[in-house]
Amino acid sequence: MRIRIVDAFTDRPFAGNPAGVLLLDDFPDDDRLQKIALEVNHAETAFAHRLPEGGDADWALRWFTPATEVTMCGHATLATAHVLHTTGAHEGPVRFATRSGVLIATPQEDGSITLDFPTAPLTPVEVPDGVAEALGAEPRAAFDTGPNVGDLLLELADEKTVHALTPDHKALGGYSERGIIATARAEDPARGHDFVSRCFFPNAGIDEDPVTGSAHTALAPFWSERLGRTDLTGLQASPRSGRVRTQLRGDRTLLSGRAVTVIEGELLA
Repeated sequence: MRIRIVDAFTDRPFAGNPAGVLLLDDFPDDDRLQKIALEVNHAETAFAHRLPEGGDADWALRWFTPATEVTMCGHATLATAHVLHTTGAHEGPVRFATRSGVLIATPQEDGSITLDFPTAPLTPVEVPDGVAEALGAEPRAAFDTGPNVGDLLLELADEKTVHALTPDHKALGGYSERGIIATARAEDPARGHDFVSRCFFPNAGIDEDPVTGSAHTALAPFWSERLGRTDLTGLQASPRSGRVRTQLRGDRTLLSGRAVTVIEGELLA
């Protein structure tokens, strides 16, 4: 089996969010998939196989962190679409059958790929007791992001506060299914982004995710309502960093970015 490491939501290697990608003839048992994902040890490893023609989708797609299978992953979907297009395994838009329904990835003329994902439903909730201490900053507001994303979204005072976070990762695990999205309005939109975020997912075995496509299905409606625009750009301010272009289209959110293959090899075990 060929295995590739792809940096997603970036146009240069060693930035953005790395994902393992394996194109298979079929899915092996779940235990083997989980062991491969642990061996790859990136935020997600994507496994895909071609489906028969004439159905609702072209490829089946699953995502695993080093610790568990997840319901939705943006960067590993982008990485998989990038591999399909750059290797010639698929041309044009590709429809993925996933645990989140059929997700479509469309290549653009500028070299980017646009993902069509379900928009996360946002429900205001009380800021949980203790979360400010665990995060290291006092949230202005808190929102549940629904079952597909499974995070607690926290709005912070400003961009500088988001950049300066040094959270207690273990303590953050008790506040949502997957983890925490911390976000704030951009200090200077002229720098190329409208909002900033960081994502901490201790329950998925990921202290800090470099760039999270799925989180932007919640960030897009959150900031579109506050900024009065449906087309925005988010900066995920992890050490690797990356930008995600978002387009809110009602119950769907379009996420656009580039990807770069950095490693290609063979899985021997």
